[in-house]
Amino acid sequence: MFDEPVNGLDPEGITWIRGLLRSLAAEGRAVLVSSHLMSELEGGADHLVVIGRGRLIADTGVAELLNAASGGRVELRTAERQEAMTVLARAGGTVTAAGRDAVTVAGLPSERIIALLTGAGVAFTGIAEHRASLEEAYMELTRDAVEFQALTGQEAP
Repeated sequence: MFDEPVNGLDPEGITWIRGLLRSLAAEGRAVLVSSHLMSELEGGADHLVVIGRGRLIADTGVAELLNAASGGRVELRTAERQEAMTVLARAGGTVTAAGRDAVTVAGLPSERIIALLTGAGVAFTGIAEHRASLEEAYMELTRDAVEFQALTGQEAP
């Protein structure tokens, strides 16, 4: 069992401890790591147990959790944002502006989005499946299981 094993280590030490943990797991040992650094767990954990307010919230594989948190969303870059949003919404997608030239789409696979935009003559410069980070997935999972929550930019006084 390791509690915050990379805390305070330099990059070489982090690489070494990751290798040690992987080698222990490869020997068939159960390696338990407790950490608040989601990015550290994302790259090194295979399975997660998430506990909030003394209750089990999740007991799942990292890949499964990230796939669920990603929600089948697609991120699209286009200078023709409004046109793209209209075409995709008419096709049944849930479309959200994500910046001046970015759109997030749920409910339509990327292949369908490409076909719809191409067919409508809407140019785009990039399309990618959204991949949630472990931190994003964790925050969503524990949203109702924390006593104190951080304020976002819109909620801050």
